[in-house]
Amino acid sequence: MTTRAPALVWFFQDLRLDDQPALAAALASGRPLVAIFVLDTASPWEWAPGGAGRWWLEGSLAALGRELGARGASLVLRRGAMAREILRLVEETGAAEIHCGRAVEPWLRAVIGELRQVLARRGVALHEHETRFLFAPERLRTQNGGAFSVFTPFARAALVAGLDEPVWPAPATLPGFPATLAGDDLATWRLRPTHPDWAAEMRALWAPGAAGAAARLTRFLADAFPAYDRARDVPGHASTSMLSPHLHWGEISPRRVWQAASRAAPGGGKHLHSFHNEMLWREFSAYLLWHHPRLPEQPLRGEFAAMPWRRDEAALTAWRRGETGIPIIDAGMRQLWRWGWMHNRVRMIAASFLVKHLLLPWRVGEAWFWDTLLDADLAANAASWQWVAGSGADAAPYFRIFNPILQGRKFDPNGAYVRRFVPELAALPDDVIHAPWTAPRLVLDAAGVVLGRTYPRPVVDLALGRARALAAFAALPRRAA
Repeated sequence: MTTRAPALVWFFQDLRLDDQPALAAALASGRPLVAIFVLDTASPWEWAPGGAGRWWLEGSLAALGRELGARGASLVLRRGAMAREILRLVEETGAAEIHCGRAVEPWLRAVIGELRQVLARRGVALHEHETRFLFAPERLRTQNGGAFSVFTPFARAALVAGLDEPVWPAPATLPGFPATLAGDDLATWRLRPTHPDWAAEMRALWAPGAAGAAARLTRFLADAFPAYDRARDVPGHASTSMLSPHLHWGEISPRRVWQAASRAAPGGGKHLHSFHNEMLWREFSAYLLWHHPRLPEQPLRGEFAAMPWRRDEAALTAWRRGETGIPIIDAGMRQLWRWGWMHNRVRMIAASFLVKHLLLPWRVGEAWFWDTLLDADLAANAASWQWVAGSGADAAPYFRIFNPILQGRKFDPNGAYVRRFVPELAALPDDVIHAPWTAPRLVLDAAGVVLGRTYPRPVVDLALGRARALAAFAALPRRAA
């Protein structure tokens, strides 16, 4: 008996079965399904998943494999050049069509484009679906038909457009391909660290996979969502959704999240508006990358190419390690290392400190976040760093320089966040914990703090660093009208 030609479902950053348009389209074909994930190890591009991303990917793929297996299908794992491995599988199975998610990353768009041409010559159709975002990048346009470059009108247009995509529940069963296909054992990919094991807290905190995503959404809506607009900037509280890694790896549909939040706030309200705005910033970042493929590498505002960035390896190392002598910065950078995640408000403060007070290039910060964030997303990472640096679309003005002491006192008034991640300062009183160098000697002695020994002195005088940044920005060429 001849097996009917299957439909191939190519997973990338949409590692779920629920509300998975590529999977739904493949099912609608009536063909047996072959599910594949390719770990690209052949391309020399710099945006391969970082260490934290690889840790998450291992857990997410294991969870997806279990979900597929429970429904009668299996996940074929291959590594190598993406296009080559997809073509190999087409030849091995005689696949008649391929379904995958829409890519916004320039390198992946190129791979898909080349693959489509090769497949077309073989009579195999490749179909892309919107699996990762709320809106297709070409859907939202200005009144003149151009691309948005400012967030607020983009968000307004998105709300007017609305979500017109249906939501599909995960299928109970899947028509798996009857033949056995060769694939890698996930363990042989060695995606997780062994020596040293820096992921201990990550294992305790996170549950990669669709089930973990659904559980986190449920907890957030029940516990933190009602006060989201008031508490989301307070890093010492569990006040944000922490869904970003799940969304990045596509373990939960953004439509599911959007609709669940809307149902949890049937009358609307500021908390719903704030949460939806955060989701729309994610959309805006992807939109920017689609329309500006060099976003991760080049400033959108051309005059910033002349920015006189400094080179200071000692200061950069102190920032990466959370040893700058500025408590709110150090707390954030240590949280990042231990959790693979940092509170959004603190991300902005830490990024501003790097590019403005230290006058170090935003790309070195972008690279560090890429390697250490579980939610390291090419679009969001690049767009957010350029926003802070003043060089991006809808960027923060160059003169907006966060004062980390004032930010700490405002958003961590009792020092709970600093005490958790910078325990050597835990005994300091609230009024000096964000600026320990201002504390009287007796207060420092009572708290067991010796500046320069148990906790570093600031790597930069904040006033001098601010003045240096303003002078550098003022010297840039004027932006063309």
